[in-house]
Amino acid sequence: MIVIALMPDAPAMITSEEDLCAWVSQAEPGEAIEYHRGFLCIDRSGIDRFGAPVETPALNQIAQRAYALSEAGFVHLVQRRIETESFSYLAIARPQPEGAAPTAAILLSEEAA
Repeated sequence: MIVIALMPDAPAMITSEEDLCAWVSQAEPGEAIEYHRGFLCIDRSGIDRFGAPVETPALNQIAQRAYALSEAGFVHLVQRRIETESFSYLAIARPQPEGAAPTAAILLSEEAA
């Protein structure tokens, strides 16, 4: 069973892919952090809910890195419904082989992506 416990000293929201990788490099298995709150597929589209264009490069980088880290086996990605069309997107640290804790630099490398 995975227990989701947000780190008490973590930022409420990850604001960069560097922050996400730094967190993953030191997180204990089962710890979780929120990397987005909203409706990710809409928020990444570049158009807000009212049809106005918005800049999304940081969000796109975080979402792509979270997915890559999940595919590489470092985190589980889950979402928790907050309300209609609003979700909390979480990365949960997965157990790593003994002595194989990744560094933030390795996680940020293109090989990890």
